[in-house]
Amino acid sequence: MITRRTLLAAAAALPFTGIAGASRAESAPITRPIPSSGEVLPVIGMGSSRTFDVAPDDAVIGQLTEVLRLFFAGGGALIDSSPMYGQAESALGAVLKQLGMPESLFAATKVWTYGTEAGIEQMQESSRRMNVPVFDLMQIHNLRDWRLHLPTLRRWKEAGKIRYLGITTSHRRNHPELERIMRSEPLDFVQFSYNIENRLAEERLLPIAADRGIATIINRPYQHGALFTRSKGKALPPLAKELGCQSWGQFYLKWVIGHPAVSCLIPATSKPKHMKDNMGANFGPVPDAAQRAEMLKIFESL
Repeated sequence: MITRRTLLAAAAALPFTGIAGASRAESAPITRPIPSSGEVLPVIGMGSSRTFDVAPDDAVIGQLTEVLRLFFAGGGALIDSSPMYGQAESALGAVLKQLGMPESLFAATKVWTYGTEAGIEQMQESSRRMNVPVFDLMQIHNLRDWRLHLPTLRRWKEAGKIRYLGITTSHRRNHPELERIMRSEPLDFVQFSYNIENRLAEERLLPIAADRGIATIINRPYQHGALFTRSKGKALPPLAKELGCQSWGQFYLKWVIGHPAVSCLIPATSKPKHMKDNMGANFGPVPDAAQRAEMLKIFESL
């Protein structure tokens, strides 16, 4: 039987046209292991906040289908959503159905409500909306009612209704509580914001994740697009070429990938050209500590 691991291994043997002149070694997607299982994930995933919150009419579905086609062609696997994102789960479900539910899909969403029964109903509805009978990852969104939802997720994981469980936040104010949860509760994944401008997660969250063996999903890697305001009209530095970057977007993603405690990034887009660009960062060299320091100096000088 063809499995996700089989397909990822096959993808690693194929070239991706997003990086011109890449060597055979550099044509393999960059992957990181999930510490709790050893299963590997490509480092570039996909978010769906705002970008997939659309009415699923034919024109929109056509464009989003091309976005996901490029995502999977570029070695992507993890797609992240939430009931909080309006119609995103339904739009994703329609597009994934169009694509025949790719085997490499690593489907992730969240529970975002109060109360045990309401949480169960919401997760069941997410399954129907996304056409995903068993989610690879179910997360508690922004820590909402986590003390009630976490036992449910553990039961669902034991019963095979989900494969992994996690918790998320996109807000600095939640970091102290998230730290306590990461230190005290067994988690497979944690999700938070991190980018070359917002480096707060380096202080405590990323070290705790590394120490506790928790996979990390990074949201807002472009700081809501604010990073591009700094680099607009500026030439790429020579270091970008060394790292296989053809754009500032890939430069910013590669900087995040260079942190060893980062498992997967989930930039969001509804535009095919931006998806193709994002997936270019899924390949090529990974910056080491010295290169990341140089990249940071370059950014701060913009």
